[in-house]
Amino acid sequence: MSDAKSAGRTAIGMNIDSALVRELAELLAETGLTEIEVEDGERKIKVARQGIPVAAISHMAPAPLTAAAAVAPAAPVAAPAPAEDPNAVKSPMVGTCYLSAEPGAAPFVAVGQSVKEGETLLIIEAMKVMNPIAATKGGTVKAILVENAQPVEFDQPLVVIA
Repeated sequence: MSDAKSAGRTAIGMNIDSALVRELAELLAETGLTEIEVEDGERKIKVARQGIPVAAISHMAPAPLTAAAAVAPAAPVAAPAPAEDPNAVKSPMVGTCYLSAEPGAAPFVAVGQSVKEGETLLIIEAMKVMNPIAATKGGTVKAILVENAQPVEFDQPLVVIA
């Protein structure tokens, strides 16, 4: 093997951090995600794996309204689903969500509990780092939208506080 390749440098001169690639691949396996991309200055690493095929969703233009549909009474507007609630605290990162500090411990919060701004709601583990997710405002926990040890995506609603 050439010296360039043995030092982690490919034939085209790009430095590849194989330890980081392995760590990202392990994170994919642990979380069930199919793709992770990290960027550090000019270096960008994308690790992807084949997932279970999912039916593609096509965005098609709605069919034109017929006369009968045009005169139908409008349905009442429902309250937003908890995941769409403007009071939802969203995940700032991709990782694994934990509702308590350690296995077997009481959860940080429960539905109906009052919380103060800055109080820890849960923890997200990302790249082997435990990141506490705090309440963005004080109020009452109306819903917990994730389960313990569940993989979460960036901007995914986690907890609703009203």
